[in-house]
Amino acid sequence: TVLDTLSHSLYAIMKNNTIILVSALIVLSCWTSTAMALDIKSAAFSNGAAIPRQYTCEGRDVSPELQWEGAPVGTLSFALICDDPDAPMGTWVHWVIYNIPAVAGGLPEGIDTSESLKDGIRQGYADFQRTGYGGPCPPPGKPHRYFFRLYALDAMLTIKGKVTKESLLSAMQGHILAQAGLMGTYKR
Repeated sequence: TVLDTLSHSLYAIMKNNTIILVSALIVLSCWTSTAMALDIKSAAFSNGAAIPRQYTCEGRDVSPELQWEGAPVGTLSFALICDDPDAPMGTWVHWVIYNIPAVAGGLPEGIDTSESLKDGIRQGYADFQRTGYGGPCPPPGKPHRYFFRLYALDAMLTIKGKVTKESLLSAMQGHILAQAGLMGTYKR
């Protein structure tokens, strides 16, 4: 009968649409599970490897090139803190830099140590009592670890006064969308 034929046709259409819908959900699930997370790396050294001498107090003491990718949607700026938790007097801060524009995919080698840089980038005070990067300079002995922590933020930050690691961390509260880290070592 016509009704049976129509019923079988509707069933086939629903079955095909269900297959298409399930397939689309599987593809979407795979795509979101492989979405890129924020990642930071350096051409100068691999994660966990030794930092080359030129980036230390025994060399040219310039900041290493850093690259990152995978910033989440809504990122308006990046901030980076580099510190050494193995210092004899407690964690020693080597670099505080923030308001790096969201379009930046990294920082070149040898960033100027001025407080204000182009594109609105700002640098705070490291524990060397100056702005800008200060490279590894541990006392002789065991290797120290140097953590480069990158933060994707949903804001450009306005911080009054002398900017330190602590004041930057405070200003970032409620604005961190993602974090990534890179660790290098150095021994004298």
